[in-house]
Amino acid sequence: MFRIFLALILFFLPAQAFALAVDWKEDDAVAVRLISGVTAVGNDAVIPLGLEMKLKEGWHTYWRSPGQAGLPPQLDWSQSQTDAGNLQSAALLYPAPRRYTLYGLETIGYRNHVVFPIDATLRQAGKALDADVSIDFLVCSSTCVPKHFDLALAVPAGASVASAEAALLRQARDQLPTDSEESGLLLKGVTGDGESLIFAVSSRDPIAAPDIFIEDDQNIGFSAPEVNIDPTGFAATLKVRPVDTLPEGQTLAKLPLTLTIVNDDHATEIKTVTPETLSPPPAVVPQGPCFRLILLFALIGGFILNLMPCVLPVLSLKIVSVIGHGGGEEGKVRQSFLVTAAGIVFSFLVLACVMAALKRLEMTLGWGVQFQQPTFLMFLILLLTFFAANLWGLFEISLPRFLADRIDNAYHPKLAGDFATGAFATLLATPCSAPFLGTAVGFALAAGTKEIIAVFAALGFGMALPYFMVALYPRAATCLPKPGAWMIVLRRILGVVLAVTAFWLVWVIAAQITVPIAEAFAQMMIALTLILALKKRGISPKLTTAGILIVCLSALTMGLAGEGRPKTGAFIDRMWMEYNPASLRADIAEGKTVFLDVTADWCLTCKANKSFALSSEEIVQRLFHSDVVAMQANWTNPDASVSELLHKYGRYGIPFNIVFGPKAPEGIVLPELLTSARVLKALNDASGS
Repeated sequence: MFRIFLALILFFLPAQAFALAVDWKEDDAVAVRLISGVTAVGNDAVIPLGLEMKLKEGWHTYWRSPGQAGLPPQLDWSQSQTDAGNLQSAALLYPAPRRYTLYGLETIGYRNHVVFPIDATLRQAGKALDADVSIDFLVCSSTCVPKHFDLALAVPAGASVASAEAALLRQARDQLPTDSEESGLLLKGVTGDGESLIFAVSSRDPIAAPDIFIEDDQNIGFSAPEVNIDPTGFAATLKVRPVDTLPEGQTLAKLPLTLTIVNDDHATEIKTVTPETLSPPPAVVPQGPCFRLILLFALIGGFILNLMPCVLPVLSLKIVSVIGHGGGEEGKVRQSFLVTAAGIVFSFLVLACVMAALKRLEMTLGWGVQFQQPTFLMFLILLLTFFAANLWGLFEISLPRFLADRIDNAYHPKLAGDFATGAFATLLATPCSAPFLGTAVGFALAAGTKEIIAVFAALGFGMALPYFMVALYPRAATCLPKPGAWMIVLRRILGVVLAVTAFWLVWVIAAQITVPIAEAFAQMMIALTLILALKKRGISPKLTTAGILIVCLSALTMGLAGEGRPKTGAFIDRMWMEYNPASLRADIAEGKTVFLDVTADWCLTCKANKSFALSSEEIVQRLFHSDVVAMQANWTNPDASVSELLHKYGRYGIPFNIVFGPKAPEGIVLPELLTSARVLKALNDASGS
């Protein structure tokens, strides 16, 4: 009976006998304990220990490099580093961390449950270990609280057998960063532009949620990476920027780095990397289903451009074009609309080539940034003036002679106008960011030259779709009433619409340079229109030329008088706070709800959003008469901080609206076209109300 009783005891005791861990010590935020992977020291010189933490919901602690805030764990083993304690040294090892954003600050660490493996080196192998440690660390939720615990664990002498915690420690060690061969993660190269670093990585396993953590001897913090995953799913580029100022004389190219690259459960650590010693990363070439989807987005986005406010002024030319074919021949209708479509596609291809060239020169890229250049706006005003004069019947647009000889002599002037209409529609469309378009353009500008050309060609075909449809079914135009005297009146009215658009662009120029120069240029356009009218009425060429010189000299005098004056600057509505990155970070850190509107004087879609969505009584009360911070960034003129903000969220054009708050410190990005309901929902979601 005694032997049976003893056997039963031995049967039920293994889980207790082979477990080696101290009791949990805990408070309202965290519970900690010290564990051992073996039941006795055996003959080993290094004993596998572990520091286990269980964090309550909403709390996190920090990695060895905590990011923009926080502190790593501090362990004091001095009480064990004696002959009696038998501890020579203890190395705390860190599993692959995760990134967390708290009040706009990037921090690195762990949530929920983490086990830090510890390699405890003995003074004398085979002798018992008394592991006494004092632990200081920081845990954070909405507030940060320092913690202190004293733990003690005795590992006796004797034969070494795996403890009940051995599996837990093995699992923790599996989460430690390893070399590239074991993790399957390979750093293929790094390059930079002086302000950022771009890392090219490849993976044996599909890349799903990559991240990179950078450590250096200057304590320079880096932003979360902008990730571009190859459509194959096995390669990616990660672009990071320093968030701290580099010491004088220090450059990113010569900064020694330690990299921890993470992809889901796999991580690799690469030490002593100097960017200038590594080859540039190979371009991530989009292909396969993902790229085909981007092309579909571009096609849809181009089509939607026809419905955007930016393109509405050119509706005058479209209406005249359609009505002008009333009762006409179907063949000429088809020819006319195909030429207009060709003008659109050709203009998008030219724009693609310009974008590709700017990218090769490492210049700032953006959709509609040409509207920040007064010279471009002056060119556009000149075109608007010519088109308005054309609608008023002051002159006709003719094709080049070598093309005119190949086309019906009675019809070729209209074809030239049709081609110009397509090109002009493209120019007016460029400040608009339509649904689907932002995704396609952002993808293209982040890729290579071939991708830029392909995406912009798809945009052109998408915008030209209505013209292709009329060319396919010309009766849509020929069934309209025949042109008559009524059409002359309509042309004059639509010409006024274009003239008003030209004066609006003059107002935009006034915000970019000086009011006198804008006024002078407007007078020059009026003079040009007057000259064309005089020529139409057969006035003496000498008298016409004299009038030109007088008006141009007057405009030039006004322009020179205004050159020495400072820019008026971009206008910020008085009820909005002006955008400042530091102020935005501070407001987010304080837990405020912030509505950020990126706009420009030349962005008609932005103004449409303001008129139809942001001007409702409910939205005005919420933005300007509550605890919401209404912040506005004006991109009328080039602004590096605004460009950086847009690129951070993968955008290259405006309108761009985003809401930050206690429940959304990383921000809720709103669609290009706003509704009051969508804005209110984002404000409620971000604030938690």
